[in-house]
Amino acid sequence: MLDRTQDPSGVSGLGLVAEGVAFTDGAVALRWGSEHRSMGLYSSIEDVEHIHGHGGTTRVRWLD
Repeated sequence: MLDRTQDPSGVSGLGLVAEGVAFTDGAVALRWGSEHRSMGLYSSIEDVEHIHGHGGTTRVRWLD
């Protein structure tokens, strides 16, 4: 899940803004829960953090 403390774009909101899955090959799929729902595919969790981390205002929370 992506947990956001600030929303620089004003689109995603705050709190748990996306949920996803990490595959065994490192690829990641995210589903955004905002008003404008969408899905994204990424090569790695590092790519997700680089694109959506916004300087540490969004962090990845792993759930078992």
